[in-house]
Amino acid sequence: MRTAEPAALRSSGGGPDRATFLELFFDLVYVFALTRISARAFEDLVLEGGQTGWTAVTGGGKTLLLLLALWAVWQGTAWTTSRYDPHHLWLQVIVITALISAMVMGVAIPRAFSHSGLMFAAAYVVAQVSRPAILVLVLHRQQYRRLKLRMLITFCATGVLWLAGALLPGSARVVLWTTALLLEYLAARFGWPMPGLGRSTVSRWDIHGEHLAERYQQIFLVALGETILLAGLAFTRSPTSPGMVAAFAVALATSVLLWRIYVQRAGQILGEAVTRAAHPATVGRSAADTHLVMVIGVVATAIGYELVIEHPAGHNELPWLAVILGGPAVFLAGRARFEYEVFGRVSPSRLVGIAALLLPAPLLVRLAPLVAAILAAVVLTAVAVADARRAWGRPPEEAATPF
Repeated sequence: MRTAEPAALRSSGGGPDRATFLELFFDLVYVFALTRISARAFEDLVLEGGQTGWTAVTGGGKTLLLLLALWAVWQGTAWTTSRYDPHHLWLQVIVITALISAMVMGVAIPRAFSHSGLMFAAAYVVAQVSRPAILVLVLHRQQYRRLKLRMLITFCATGVLWLAGALLPGSARVVLWTTALLLEYLAARFGWPMPGLGRSTVSRWDIHGEHLAERYQQIFLVALGETILLAGLAFTRSPTSPGMVAAFAVALATSVLLWRIYVQRAGQILGEAVTRAAHPATVGRSAADTHLVMVIGVVATAIGYELVIEHPAGHNELPWLAVILGGPAVFLAGRARFEYEVFGRVSPSRLVGIAALLLPAPLLVRLAPLVAAILAAVVLTAVAVADARRAWGRPPEEAATPF
């Protein structure tokens, strides 16, 4: 543990800087938090859908809002440990604070738009405000402190919206929380501009590229682990039947396929792509958006697992198909962009796979959910086979990022 100033990490220095045990511990909290996201969505799809005709826009939008807030906390922490020494005492305080906040947010997720709203909002604000506040105090170099001061001012301002929204009911809470997240995203996108303090150019940010790439790989694995966990829990809490056994087998096969498609080959060499780029931070920011899309797709797929395992022979509704088929389609869309970030191209199999998942959806309404799940697994298998054929007999492809 170090107590001197947490000097900025440089992507050109030394060798790879692996994630610390504390960072991996932090990721474990997200396994729980993502299960709460899935539980909330599942409750909307099954309970509310069966009673009032679930509205995908409102229910799904609220769940997505909570997921984006969780992602903002994780991403801010990952970027901080990729810019500064993660073994430093104050950096560890930042990670522990984010860990506790994420846990509290996860506990509050199922009722975040009712009686747990203040718990969720307060935990989020603590995580986001404490990080730049601590760095403003411990950093001595002016160029680093100015950035953290702008971030602190931004999060304090949006924190008012988060807390005020938690005290308001229904749609007013959604509006204020959405506005706060949008303002934070725009501030980050444009270098945290602030009158009198200027703004930053993202391409000039110092990051340890391999460390950041490893963190994105790890959060994808966390999301993938959540699919395994949900499939297992859904299968064990219900009486088994041949349809449930088949649905469970399809769910496991789909998880393996998601892993295979991710790692072949871009997922293996993301760190190489980041460090080779002229501006590593630009690739890192793009990879952040890409991994968010893929994580959303994986989480939606996990929700589909629960639906299919518990209702393998029921009748599909459009909201059900939105997660059973839409989840893998969103993942493939993110994976297509990921391939472009690493290699500067997009394989046609990604686009064909998306079309093969979405176009048959109207024909699958009122058929068994298991049929849709099998279709998703078949399409993902075809994409994985296309990837394997392209790489067969050739030397490992090197990164050629267009950034």
